[in-house]
Amino acid sequence: MLNKFFKLDENKTTVKTEILAGVTTFMTMAYILAVNPDILSATGMDKNAVFTATALSALVATLVMALVAKLPFALAPGMGLNAFFAFTVVLGMGHSWQFALTAVFLEGIIFILLTAFNIRELIVNAIPLPLKHAVSAGIGLFIAFIGLQNAGVIVNNDAVLVGLGDMGSAPVLIALGGVVLTAVLLALKVKGALLIGIFAATIAGMPFGVTHLPEGSLVDAPPSLEPIFFKFEWSQIFTLDMLIVLFTFLFVDMFDTVGTLVGVSSKAGMLDKEGRVPRVKQALFADSIGTFFGAIFGTSTVTTYVESASGVSEGGRTGLTSLATAALFLIALFFAPIFTMVPAAATAPALILVGFFMMSPILNIDFDNFTESIPAFITIIVMPLTYSIAEGIVFGMLSYVLLKVLTGKYKDISVVMVVLAALFILKFFI
Repeated sequence: MLNKFFKLDENKTTVKTEILAGVTTFMTMAYILAVNPDILSATGMDKNAVFTATALSALVATLVMALVAKLPFALAPGMGLNAFFAFTVVLGMGHSWQFALTAVFLEGIIFILLTAFNIRELIVNAIPLPLKHAVSAGIGLFIAFIGLQNAGVIVNNDAVLVGLGDMGSAPVLIALGGVVLTAVLLALKVKGALLIGIFAATIAGMPFGVTHLPEGSLVDAPPSLEPIFFKFEWSQIFTLDMLIVLFTFLFVDMFDTVGTLVGVSSKAGMLDKEGRVPRVKQALFADSIGTFFGAIFGTSTVTTYVESASGVSEGGRTGLTSLATAALFLIALFFAPIFTMVPAAATAPALILVGFFMMSPILNIDFDNFTESIPAFITIIVMPLTYSIAEGIVFGMLSYVLLKVLTGKYKDISVVMVVLAALFILKFFI
């Protein structure tokens, strides 16, 4: 049944491989169950209720990805978008968290409409193939950078922006040990190397206080959503502030999701001959529906997670991978203490090595064609340096259009690319 529904033989995979990939994806993104409530609770939202909203929104969106799009990608409230929600819209602009949730709700509705009319699909397909390969490599650097930061290997440095952390600290040593162990397992072609590395690092962190064992009962009913469920503020939906906030949510989520879908699909060899993501419309519906219901539950914008690359690296190729991830989000509702005990130092090795895996599509870029290789390079380098997949795509596509125009290669530019370039320029002035 599973074989037929997910076409496992056609995708040259097995039930065991898919489930292992789904577990790996979950383990590398489970941190969101702890981090998202921390961030959103800064606005005054109930932290326990946000935990439930985070897990439920991830469950709903990932189920749609699994059963409708049948792709190995998982979704959850997006990092960066939750920070914008809390620290810019609420704490910075002085709006209520109900105002911010209303903006997210409206965003979900707009995304559902844009997806239904194929506008988002047009944008995905308009990205030139060299830039799609570059997005994969850029995401690789980006998530490796996140992993190094999470472990404390790289820290903020006022003099040179970033620098080495305390190389003798327990989290750093555990993370680096995890990288070495996982790398050896990968070299020996051991199945589940990433997941084994996560578990080993988690256990190694226990005697050093890096891994904190849960206190009290390990199993409990999910916290109530009541404090944040369907809490919208309609009085300001036609204000300029709402327009600006809504535009920002739409823009960042649009290109974060597009970048992740394209980048991870490129790495997995899932792009067709024209460089298109399979069933991309259905995949885009997943984050639209996730955002819509996420706002109702009481959380920030839901997006496709770049950590899905970890499951793809373990061989995940179908919706069965994301179905396994969704099942774990359901279980996490009742076993929150267990799933949130995995420290950042333990997931860092997986993120760092997945970053390495994501670099391989760069070999498909023609570096002798400067009108394509230079925009590809800009895409790759801007992502980690701006901490944004969306900004990498913006600068990559703008440079692509500019170089093609200035060298007279107008036929290489689609109408959609021109429209997007104009919108990107407009964005800088809003």
